[in-house]
Amino acid sequence: MHLIIFKTSVVTQKQVLQLKPLLKALPLIAEHNFDLDDCDNILRIVSTELKPHIICDLLNTEGYSCEPLEHFIYAR
Repeated sequence: MHLIIFKTSVVTQKQVLQLKPLLKALPLIAEHNFDLDDCDNILRIVSTELKPHIICDLLNTEGYSCEPLEHFIYAR
């Protein structure tokens, strides 16, 4: 599994709710969550093989900035 952490410009719960269906529609995402209390407005993605640029492209298309910060691979 991959854990990819992104810095985003998503700042409100309303924005999170707007993005949730789009993220859930991506079959390679096993889990996702936002941490809006973090200064970088973190998005965490757990995936089997998702490439970070796919998430950044999706958020950019919706008008948000997105930049991968860390990428971990772990056994589940």
